[in-house]
Amino acid sequence: MDTQEAKRIIRPLLGDYRFNHSVCVSEAAKKLAKQYGANVEKAEMAGMLHDIMKDIPCERQLQLMAEYGIVLTPLEQHAPKLWHAMLGAGYLRNALGIDDQELLDSVRYHTTGRANMTLMDKIIFTADFISADRTYSNVEKFRKLAKKDLPKVMEAELAYTIEKLAKDGVPIHPDTFAAYNEITLQKLTEKKG
Repeated sequence: MDTQEAKRIIRPLLGDYRFNHSVCVSEAAKKLAKQYGANVEKAEMAGMLHDIMKDIPCERQLQLMAEYGIVLTPLEQHAPKLWHAMLGAGYLRNALGIDDQELLDSVRYHTTGRANMTLMDKIIFTADFISADRTYSNVEKFRKLAKKDLPKVMEAELAYTIEKLAKDGVPIHPDTFAAYNEITLQKLTEKKG
């Protein structure tokens, strides 16, 4: 599969807004991959596929996750905005036969982050944050930082996510805390060293 085929596959599954967002994330991922030395074609395709299950109704998402053996934790059961990422990776593996673990993980963790994120994970996480269609108040700050320093933009994006979720009074996935803590601990260790 190439990016154009991925684009063709997602089109009937996504509304116009989400389809445009996926194209924008794919373009942002391509630029970041070139800048930071990742596999450009894989990043472009992962960006295109990252929200493949986002517009599927929640009940259908739950059915497909059960079908694919995806078990939600109690926190995840109360966080439906996270389901599309877990299901997206499951759908790519089970329905489309994609077995590239790096690509699957980058789709799976694009909403939460995780400890030990790969370069591809970071690229898709950041591309989703800074894509051209995003208009939230801090997006320009994140776009500028992404051009300079991937760990710093990851730290800022994760802090923003944690703060926003806390303000909204919704659960925060432990993988998000793990990703944030790992980056900040590395920074502290480097300062001491």
